[in-house]
Amino acid sequence: MTLTLEHPVNRRPRGRLFTWQLLLGAVVVAGLVALSLFVGVYDVIGEEDGAEMFAITRIPRTVGLVLAGAALAMCGLVMQLLTQNRFVEPTTTGTTEWAGLGLLLVMLLVPDAPLVVRMIGAVAMAFVGTMLFFLFLRRVMLTSSIIVPIVGMMLGAVVGAVSTFFALSTNLLQSMAIWFTGSFTSVLRGQYEPLWIVLVVVIAVFIAADRFTIAGLGEDVATNVGLDYRRIVLLGTVLIALAAGVVTVVVGNLPFLGLIVPNVVSLIRGDDLRSNLPWVALGGIALITACDILARVVNAPFEVPVSLILAMVGAVVFIGLLLRQRRRG
Repeated sequence: MTLTLEHPVNRRPRGRLFTWQLLLGAVVVAGLVALSLFVGVYDVIGEEDGAEMFAITRIPRTVGLVLAGAALAMCGLVMQLLTQNRFVEPTTTGTTEWAGLGLLLVMLLVPDAPLVVRMIGAVAMAFVGTMLFFLFLRRVMLTSSIIVPIVGMMLGAVVGAVSTFFALSTNLLQSMAIWFTGSFTSVLRGQYEPLWIVLVVVIAVFIAADRFTIAGLGEDVATNVGLDYRRIVLLGTVLIALAAGVVTVVVGNLPFLGLIVPNVVSLIRGDDLRSNLPWVALGGIALITACDILARVVNAPFEVPVSLILAMVGAVVFIGLLLRQRRRG
């Protein structure tokens, strides 16, 4: 007898991992990535030092877009599975605010700390914040799935207020505002390399996809099939904290990225995590790259923070998901 585990809300047949549609999607995303390499104020083709500027700025920036987009989108999907809630992701659960608080504390305690030390502080506090959120969900029974992200955003607002207080007291408010503004302007050669760490997160999510799927069905089901539920939750929390912390330190806040992509993919393809993962990764890359290109051209020669474009798109999608949930009762 074969036991098939499916999401109780959105059942679809289990899909193949690699299809011609996925290949077509990869070609479209590759086109966006190639376009990103040549969009900007500086003429990397016509200027004498264009090749050098291309290597210093455009390639690191585009690699950063690919890594951050794929990692945050996949972490959003993992968080939604572990909480059994479609409305959560690092920016709606306070994880990003906790990472920012960790970064601020490191800068207060060790002003000349290297990037690696700042990253460790951000990842550690992101892990603490995510674990506290998961513990809260286990202790408190909420009557509506919509309440979960609201509680997460409230907790994040409290953490953000604490960070603002410390920054204001130590004359770091302007620096904190720059750190928390999601922008790839400062992603240059010699500064973007820590983003390669999130590639580990992407690979780990692919490897543990089936375990995350089973854990998403609940602790009782996971235990009955022989899965260590708490260990899987701990693994997911570590991966989420690692991605959120690294991206926060290098890029800043990228709101709603982990909310938009997994939900759109799930609405189109169902809830088969393993076959959806490549689509979620491609969707995250496509969304962040498209928003970054728009941020560079909408007010050229000046650049709008990509977090502003993401927040506008994410707010519309978030409200649409809430209205859809309400219609379904």
